[in-house]
Amino acid sequence: MFEFVRVHQLNLMLFLAGMCGITAFYALLSKTLPAKRKIYIIYLELDGMILMLADRFAYIFRGDESTLGYWMVRITNFLVFFISLSVIHAFNLLFADILREKGNLGRVPMELRFVEIFISIGELLLIVSQFTGLYYTFDETNHYKREPGLFVCYACTLLSLGFQLICIIKYRKNLRRRLRFGFLAFTIAPIISTIAQIFLYGLSLTNITIVIILLIIYTFTLIDINETAELATQSEIDYLKKESVSIKRLFEQTASALATAIDAKDSHTHGHSARVADYARRIAVEQGKTEKECDEIYYAALLHDVGKIGIPDDIIAKSSRLTDEEYEEVQQHVSIGEEILSSITEFPYLSIAAKYHHERYDGTGYPDKLAGENIPEIARIISVADAYDVMTSKRKYRDAGPQEKVREEIIKGTGTQFDPVFANTMLHLIDMDYTYEMKERTETIGLAGNKDLHPAEYRSKISDGIIVDQTPVKIHISCKPDEDTENEFHIPALVLYDSLDGKIYYQPDKIEDLSYLEFGELWFDGNKICSGARDIQVKTEYSDREKYNALIKSKDVIEYDIEAVKIRDHAKIVISSKFLKVEAIIALPDAVRYMYAALTGEYCYIYNISVDKAKKPVPNDYIPRIAEEISYIDRLEGDVPNIQIEGYHFAKTDGVPVRDGMRIEFHTMCLPTARLIWHCPHIILFYSDDKKVDGKNYREFALIRLDGEYWDSKGHSENKMITNFTENFESWDAWKELNKKGYNCELEFKRFGSRVTLTTENGGIAIKNITNIPADVKDMYVSLSGDQVALTEIRYL
Repeated sequence: MFEFVRVHQLNLMLFLAGMCGITAFYALLSKTLPAKRKIYIIYLELDGMILMLADRFAYIFRGDESTLGYWMVRITNFLVFFISLSVIHAFNLLFADILREKGNLGRVPMELRFVEIFISIGELLLIVSQFTGLYYTFDETNHYKREPGLFVCYACTLLSLGFQLICIIKYRKNLRRRLRFGFLAFTIAPIISTIAQIFLYGLSLTNITIVIILLIIYTFTLIDINETAELATQSEIDYLKKESVSIKRLFEQTASALATAIDAKDSHTHGHSARVADYARRIAVEQGKTEKECDEIYYAALLHDVGKIGIPDDIIAKSSRLTDEEYEEVQQHVSIGEEILSSITEFPYLSIAAKYHHERYDGTGYPDKLAGENIPEIARIISVADAYDVMTSKRKYRDAGPQEKVREEIIKGTGTQFDPVFANTMLHLIDMDYTYEMKERTETIGLAGNKDLHPAEYRSKISDGIIVDQTPVKIHISCKPDEDTENEFHIPALVLYDSLDGKIYYQPDKIEDLSYLEFGELWFDGNKICSGARDIQVKTEYSDREKYNALIKSKDVIEYDIEAVKIRDHAKIVISSKFLKVEAIIALPDAVRYMYAALTGEYCYIYNISVDKAKKPVPNDYIPRIAEEISYIDRLEGDVPNIQIEGYHFAKTDGVPVRDGMRIEFHTMCLPTARLIWHCPHIILFYSDDKKVDGKNYREFALIRLDGEYWDSKGHSENKMITNFTENFESWDAWKELNKKGYNCELEFKRFGSRVTLTTENGGIAIKNITNIPADVKDMYVSLSGDQVALTEIRYL
């Protein structure tokens, strides 16, 4: 290795000199380097260039006895020694500058001050040596010869590098990783090479090592500067992002505060604007709008009723029917809203939505009686969301409508009041809302919004229902006896039931109309009544029965904690109190119905009511089964297993490829709880890597229901659905009756390239759906699903 360097060191010196010169030139042109650091780096690199050229010429003219050789040998050897010290000095200046600026040291370390002293001594001794021969001399043939005093020169160099090394180690945390590595190499490598050079005469190992390290230092310094610039740029970007988020949050908070102020004009519209904004955003998301478009729709919906500020409070809060004159005045809120929001010129969509959200698709709305797509799209979206919230919220003159009744109203308004596309999207959102979350929510569960109940006689007061599902709900209450009664029995109880709107009913017409079914009652002492449930089993555990009985007879307050959870057709309720734990398992009539729990009692005062929802659902085997699972698919199987679909798409068949001429035959029967026309089979045309609905890379092309409705494909395909009622169609009641009895269904598929045509006729409803899938889709699959329906004997022909 050393011999190779010895042979080629002159060429290596020339190459390194050229590299240092180029590096100095680039440093001069650099705009990223601070002024001082640029000077020090140029100083370093020029020193390196001169050092290599001087060392090279010293070797070239060694032994040359000419006059030129005489002077070149002496000048170049002097420069080699002098520039070696100058390089250390330049590095010292660069190191000190970086510690002051980047290391936040603010001063030059004492170690680096010592280095300056050693360099000054070394340079002085070098000059003295030129007249005394302290370091070196030249013989009569003009050859360089070391003298005993040369160790003094090496001592100055080694001491300088040593103190720099100490400083690097001491302040290593003030240096970035790359710079720390480069600086350590500058101090350690020359020390090693200097010691080696003492024994390797004729080899400029120290100088070559120093210059290589100089090039590394320049590279690392430039990288460090770039990284610092990138960090600064990223920091600025992050700051701007935070500012943007902050401005957006401020705008949203301001808009929300304004919307809240608008809704506050009427206590019955509390939260209306926020809910409309939420529903409008959901519609926009389902329509594949960009995030920016979804935000615009959200904010426009949040402020759509801002014009109500200009409507007199006595009209807004009026509980009786408005007169024609009052109704005309209310209609002015759209023009007032436009006027208020038009001043926000950066967001013109706000005033557009405020003005046109009461236009109707058939052209009979206000203020300008626009029709169809002449109504701005943002207003058409908000119109559907607004109407949905009005129907699902409590008003002065009525309660919130059941979800299924609201759905029927949306269907009735499709094409007249609402844009069919956005109405269809709203229907899809309703179908996906299994537990009726999209509605007005009261802040407490107490009767009429109160946080307490005071039932004198049993069930004289009952709280709002709390829905129970697979994610446990936890309720805490305080209970004390009614002070106005001598009755010793003062126990709270739960009423367990289901109804379309989550409320309890006693009137026969309401019970039928809202599908009310009471499962049973559970007292907090473990007593029960099983009415509509198949079975209720209760286990009571007393930690001290005597103390519990004494507590019940006393007038003391009793704290209760209730946890309720439902998994398919079983529910579990655990009631914990001092000295007693009650655990009840309820076998419901089926897995389709919801279950609500409402608080009541007798001769007691229930207060401090709080309700919390757990974050995660319990596992499917959490509740031990006390009754057999009810199955409506205990029939002959076809090519795939039968499926029982207890809610919207709760079960689906695996996909099979769609072939030209393919037929699918199956038997369908609605579950006993089915009561609506869309409780029927659904056909899903899709693609996914694993042939499963919602699988990897899922793309839905069409969702066709046998009642004649369909769900669009979010732009994944083009669909045209033709629905005709044949002479066999009697009425929708007859259609629902047919589905309850069950019938055999046949689907026929024709495929030509990217076009797939599905035809079927059932109960007098003839359906033809044409789907044009994208050209890049080679495989398309079909899956059967539905809502509250059992599909059996499925065969692919």
